[in-house]
Amino acid sequence: QVQLVESGGGLVQPGGSLRLSCAASGSIFSINAMGWYRQAPGKQRELVAVIISGGSTNYADSVKGRFTISRDNAKNTIYLQMNSLKPEDTAVYYCNADVTRPLGMGAMSRSDYWGQGTQVTVSS
Repeated sequence: QVQLVESGGGLVQPGGSLRLSCAASGSIFSINAMGWYRQAPGKQRELVAVIISGGSTNYADSVKGRFTISRDNAKNTIYLQMNSLKPEDTAVYYCNADVTRPLGMGAMSRSDYWGQGTQVTVSS
């Protein structure tokens, strides 16, 4: 079993900053990638940022230069530092992890896991 626990969401004024955290726990052999997605009311869920096991990152054009994704491999944790926040950043933010876990007898299982989501509201 794998669990993702998110924290750091809340209400912030335009131009402010927030840092989101997501910690993965449970029976984990390896994590291929972790990322952040968001979904605003009436819109599709979109990729915000992803970090791959080798350390490379990718960002949505709308957040480049303002958001930074990072990781602490020892803690199986990723972070999303959000600066210069805008009202259009308002959304529910979800953590995602591509996890390989052991089943026993040398067998492995690779699956996608999601956090519960955390609300980020940018408003004056």
